[in-house]
Amino acid sequence: MRREPAGDVGRAKEMDETVSEFFRRTILKIPMTEMMTILKTWNVLSENQLQTVNFRQRKEPLVQDLVLLCEVTVSFRDAEENAVWIRIAWGTQYRKPNQYKPAYVVYYSQTPYAFTSSSQLKSNLPLLGQALTIASKHHQIVKMDLRSRYLDSLKAIVFKQYNQTFETHNSTTPLQERSLGLDINMDSRIIHENKIEKERVQRVTQEIFGDYPQPRLEFAQYKLETKFKSDLNGGILAEREEPLRCLVKFSSPHLLEALKSLAPAGIADAPLSPLLTCIPNKGMNYFKIRDK
Repeated sequence: MRREPAGDVGRAKEMDETVSEFFRRTILKIPMTEMMTILKTWNVLSENQLQTVNFRQRKEPLVQDLVLLCEVTVSFRDAEENAVWIRIAWGTQYRKPNQYKPAYVVYYSQTPYAFTSSSQLKSNLPLLGQALTIASKHHQIVKMDLRSRYLDSLKAIVFKQYNQTFETHNSTTPLQERSLGLDINMDSRIIHENKIEKERVQRVTQEIFGDYPQPRLEFAQYKLETKFKSDLNGGILAEREEPLRCLVKFSSPHLLEALKSLAPAGIADAPLSPLLTCIPNKGMNYFKIRDK
C-alpha cells in the first residue's frame, strides 16, 4: 500500500467530515413522513439495516444513527438466483471507507467467476481476489482481460450463453438478404457472380457469428510489440533494441454487431481476421501481440 505525505492526511480527514456533514444536512431537510421512502430510493442502506433504525426518535439522534450506519464498509444482497451482489466501500490506513464511491462485485456461486466494477483503489483488487477465493473455496479466481458496462453480456461470454437472448439495446437484426441494387441492364454473368459471392459472405459470417444477438461490448484494444524487420541493411530502426509499440482500439456502441455487419455491407472481406472474431470465444477484449 502506498504511503501518502502527512499533508494529505488532514485533507482526507477534512473531506470525509465534509461528506458526512453534507449527508447529515441533507437528511435533516427530509420530512419524517418521507424519510423511509427516500432512504430506500437512495439504496445506500440495506433493508436489514433500515429495520435496525428507530424512526420514532427525535430527528437529530436519528440522523446520527443513519450517518453511522453509512460507515458499514461491506454489504451483501441476493439480487438473482445463484448471484450475490457485494457493495464495498474501500478505505486506507489514512482514510475512512468512502461510502459514496463504492465498488460493486457480483459473484456467481459454484463458479470461479466474479464481476467487479471499476475501483479508484486498484491496489486493493488483489485483496478482493484473495477474499473471494477463500469465500468461494476455489483454488484461484483468475483475472480476465474482458470489460464491458453490460453485465448480461459479460455473463453471456464467460458462461458461453451466446445462443440465449439477452438485453442488447438497439442491437442490429440478424443478417437479412438485401437487394443487390444493380443496374437492370447489367450483364447477367456479373449478377450471377455477385449473387454467389454475397451468399458466400452471408454463409461465412453466420458460421463465425451465428444468427443470434451478439454480447454487447464497447471496444477491443490491441497492443502490438514487435522488432523492426527489413530486407534492407542498415538504417536507424534496424539497430533499435527496443521493440516497436503501437496500440489499436476499435470502438462502437455495439462492437460485435458492428464487426458482424462489415463483410455483408462490403466494407471488409470475409472472413474477418481471427483477432477480431475470437473475442467471445477467448473471453477477452484486451490483447497483447508480441513476436514469437
